[in-house]
Amino acid sequence: MMTDEMLLLDLLNTTPVRNGIPEDDLADARAARAWLAAHGQPATDDEHHALLEARSVLQGIVRGQATPASAARFVDDVTYRAAFGDDGVEWVLDVPPGRSAAARAVLAWDALAKSSPGRLRPCANPECRLFLIDHSKPNSARWCSMAVCGNRMKARRHYQRSRTAAD
Repeated sequence: MMTDEMLLLDLLNTTPVRNGIPEDDLADARAARAWLAAHGQPATDDEHHALLEARSVLQGIVRGQATPASAARFVDDVTYRAAFGDDGVEWVLDVPPGRSAAARAVLAWDALAKSSPGRLRPCANPECRLFLIDHSKPNSARWCSMAVCGNRMKARRHYQRSRTAAD
């Protein structure tokens, strides 16, 4: 099952750098509709446009380039209502049509910022545009992927140290 935290991270990571070229996995409307459907969200043009705006705002917030208040428009008129299920009261999210995914991503960011402050962050590789959620106990993860960015950054530092020592 897709959690809203996974939706948030997947959304933030839709602007990767591949082979040295920045890309946008949601730029194409067909690809964006497929992404929305794969994440259990309505696959409409309105959802696509709201998602692009929310992604830009959330990336700015996580990078410290925007204030949290800049995401307010994505949760305007969002409410929770109580419904009874087999296990008692369940809270159902009611979102105005056209921004379900954007609202869920903003709410997931807020919940994560409150429950695990500082754990959502950009990759420490300056050439990478991906984000990570650090679930490690010491909160020390720095890279989106140890196998890719972590290895690359460690190899770069090793090369620089070796070169400095040889000079």
